[in-house]
Amino acid sequence: MTTAPTDTDTETETARGSTAVPLSRNRDYNILWSSQLMSELAMEMAAVAVPLLILARHGSPLQLGLASSAMAAAHMISVVPAGVIADRWDRRRLMLGCQVLRVLGMVSLAGALLLDRYAFWHVLLVVVLEGFLGSVFDPAEHAALPQVVPPDQLSTAVARNAARPYIATLVGPGVAGFLFSALPLGPFVTNAVMFALSSVALCFLRLPRGRSVVVRSGDGSDGAGADHDGRDDGNDDGAPRTGGAGRDFSAGFRWVLGQPVIRTTMAWMMITNLAFSALLIVLLALSGEDKVGAGELGLTMACFGAGGLLGGLFAARMHAAARPPVIILGFTWTAALGAALMAVVPTGLPQGALLGLMALFAPLANTTVLTYQLTITPDELRGRMSGVAGFCSGGAGVLGPALGGALTGAAGGGVTPVLICAGCLVLVAVAATASPTLRRFPDIADRKP
Repeated sequence: MTTAPTDTDTETETARGSTAVPLSRNRDYNILWSSQLMSELAMEMAAVAVPLLILARHGSPLQLGLASSAMAAAHMISVVPAGVIADRWDRRRLMLGCQVLRVLGMVSLAGALLLDRYAFWHVLLVVVLEGFLGSVFDPAEHAALPQVVPPDQLSTAVARNAARPYIATLVGPGVAGFLFSALPLGPFVTNAVMFALSSVALCFLRLPRGRSVVVRSGDGSDGAGADHDGRDDGNDDGAPRTGGAGRDFSAGFRWVLGQPVIRTTMAWMMITNLAFSALLIVLLALSGEDKVGAGELGLTMACFGAGGLLGGLFAARMHAAARPPVIILGFTWTAALGAALMAVVPTGLPQGALLGLMALFAPLANTTVLTYQLTITPDELRGRMSGVAGFCSGGAGVLGPALGGALTGAAGGGVTPVLICAGCLVLVAVAATASPTLRRFPDIADRKP
């Protein structure tokens, strides 16, 4: 695999050449990483602050569920079209525009609270806007990563990105609760400030003006929309590309579905996330039945974040040391075994320790899969690939909790729902082991010339 440059700019050549600087001194990568971290921190804070606000204003459980569902629905509906936008428009300007609109949304909500003009429809509007803007920002950020990181550092960058959500999970909810108890508008003002700082950082981000095309030898598939000289047919001035968005939408789906490895791993990750999301709800319900204290329950969930963060810190080294099939199948069987053990260990911290173990290997598996996806996907299709992946994971995130609640209700409590979730993960592990595609998952290092 080789990358054909579309711009002779010195900075672009340095970013992809042999003289590439370490990631710790890669200015554009650090800007991209930091801007997304601030976004994820703000989203985690909002996930706690919005329910607290609704409850403090005597909102009903129906309003609480409606706000959460509206945000998830807005994200799911728009994430695939957002991938098309990320491939048609200048990605830096797209991310910057999203952050500016997020600032305005949070400022409007903080202003309403300051003036004592709270209205549920206003909260609903802001969370829907956040769901939409988040779905637009994420594919653009994912697609921009290979533009600022050379190919031989991509897996390390993906591993560091994998640790980022767990940082937000550990820090965001606690900060939101503290700020809200001090001043209800505090979390929303803080969110606006973080989105503003992210916007300022993105102003200094430098992305190549053209798009590069991944040229693969021997597989018979070239980058869609590329000229014969290796140049993308997009405009270098950041304007949208010509051609129908519907055609681009279908082309992205056709390309993803036509790649056996990407198609199989997306299905594997979606089903695994679905079962795991259901398991989390089942564990919370089981902890409630056993009267686990709020403090211990919080530490139990913190184990999950701590395990994921620790795994993200070591994912790059483990990714370099182990073969991809070992990583993928190892994570799958570890998740199945951990879920099965949860049916026999006491609720609370013992189950939290197992959650941490399962989360420890999740960033490694994500790094392996995402590195392959970003490397093999032509630049002009990366936004759409990310959009399809986001739709699959988002769908699992929406359906999983509902499935977990339904299982708990149907089983009448106890460990039966845990066993059902564990059984599903065992079936996934068996199917993954039987899959020739996952057993022979390609090693990116073997594809380099």
